[in-house]
Amino acid sequence: MIHALSVDLEEWYHSDLLIPHVRAGERVSQVREAVRPLIDLLHRAGVRATFFTVGEVARDHPDLIQELATTGHEIACHTMTHPNLWRLTPEKFRDELEQYREAMERAVSGQEVLGFRAPMFSLDRRTHWVLGELRDAGFRYDSSVVPVRTPWYGVRGAPLGVYRASLEDPGRTDDEAGFLEFPLTACSLGRLRIPAAGGVYLRLLPYPVFRMLLRRVARQRPFVIYVHPWETYPGTPTCPLPFVERLGLYTNIRHTLARLERLLSEFRFAPVREVLDL
Repeated sequence: MIHALSVDLEEWYHSDLLIPHVRAGERVSQVREAVRPLIDLLHRAGVRATFFTVGEVARDHPDLIQELATTGHEIACHTMTHPNLWRLTPEKFRDELEQYREAMERAVSGQEVLGFRAPMFSLDRRTHWVLGELRDAGFRYDSSVVPVRTPWYGVRGAPLGVYRASLEDPGRTDDEAGFLEFPLTACSLGRLRIPAAGGVYLRLLPYPVFRMLLRRVARQRPFVIYVHPWETYPGTPTCPLPFVERLGLYTNIRHTLARLERLLSEFRFAPVREVLDL
């Protein structure tokens, strides 16, 4: 079975947790340096991925987007400025999509963008209207729903595998009028659901535990995992943060790339659109 590998291509300071702690003058771009080891790893492993790209990155580094597109990676949308969707109106969201398309067109003319991922996985029952906006804007799929409720995000009770999400409730299925959703990976252990989507979970869980969760999921369905370039790069700037935020953002950054390399050798991966056969 082939699974989906995704990269949320954003700057180190784009995380919602860092916004109150990073002044404008400190927001120095590092995405080019951070993503290079990751691109090189994918090249060595012969793996292509989906890069959910923030439009600001495409605007500021068009040659990077051109390189990704010409080497077979999928380019997908992660909004223009990485806002939390809970803070947007539908009008502001449409502005984000329009600015993103303009930035992407300047970077790679004619680039087809089918997929979307919400910053901070902020597509939930409060922001269900986003699915209709994506459909109307010509997108074909979303990969934002976390089917586990956490303190920061999640849609309790959402399906674990690929489904067509109701435009009124992303936690419900609507096979006739719904929007195609590839939810972030969670493993069901009895009545318990454990997130196993990559990112912070790849860094915090012992690798054998993380691999065991993915193997359980893989026996039933394809899964999707994600990483950020800043969490695979030891040179990522750090900020003084409360303990929980510091734990979630910076723990085991030095080991993430090696863990990902092990995953690439133990599972088969492709871009999201190929796993969805789009």
